[in-house]
Amino acid sequence: MRVALFLTCVNDMLYPDTGRAVVALLERLGVEVDFPTGQTCCGQAHYNTGYRRQAEPLARRYAEVFYGYDAVVTPSGSCAATVRHAYPRLGALAAEEGRGRGLADALAGLPRTYELTEFLVDVLGVTDVGAYFPHTVTYHPSCHGLRMLGLGDRPRRLLEAVAGLDLRELPGAEECCGFGGTFAIKNPDVSAAMGQDKIRNAESTQAEVLCGADNSCLMHLGGAISRQGSAIRPVHLAEILASTEQRPLQPPAQDGPVRVTTGSIGGEQR
Repeated sequence: MRVALFLTCVNDMLYPDTGRAVVALLERLGVEVDFPTGQTCCGQAHYNTGYRRQAEPLARRYAEVFYGYDAVVTPSGSCAATVRHAYPRLGALAAEEGRGRGLADALAGLPRTYELTEFLVDVLGVTDVGAYFPHTVTYHPSCHGLRMLGLGDRPRRLLEAVAGLDLRELPGAEECCGFGGTFAIKNPDVSAAMGQDKIRNAESTQAEVLCGADNSCLMHLGGAISRQGSAIRPVHLAEILASTEQRPLQPPAQDGPVRVTTGSIGGEQR
């Protein structure tokens, strides 16, 4: 199976260690992963803000870059949802407006894009990935993963199988964290209040780590954590699953920057 990693622009610019963790995890499970260097933004921000035509070249680029693979894996539910749900609409609307079927035809040849936990559970058929993370963790499901992709209990099943991990139930888990991409920019006060509510709920579990499968959500929540002086640390699910007893992930120090880190994953100290 030819598998490509779609890292996403947020991870590429701010959280590259998440991508390294995905590669380390999949290679440990026997999957050879390619990283096409021509990949760019998927166009989610353009599409969600109403700039549909500006998103079309990015969708076409995505189709070109990932053509010929059997599957594309991404550590982002929101970007996976954009490819799976928004791209077909982009192609259909372009054709309806008389601009030809070029985009629709290009997108029709795309391999399926999987959010990481979907790929692990549905394609590889595993929940125990051999991870080790002896910490208390609570999990926040992102809106796109929960509502658009229907990830269900896949992330939780993977976390429950991690050796040493104590998973705590997050009150109000299905409530939005308040990020919502441009929602956080257009409605900053509401967004910040929602983030504060989420952090208070996470703190009530007395967990050391707030885990999520979307770094955009974790970035927003990390800001709330910093402002509130909370002791809980945000960590991407991929980094927990990539952690092993031989190469353990250490959560960021409580007095350090609110930043996702992979410790020694991939042989590079952070």
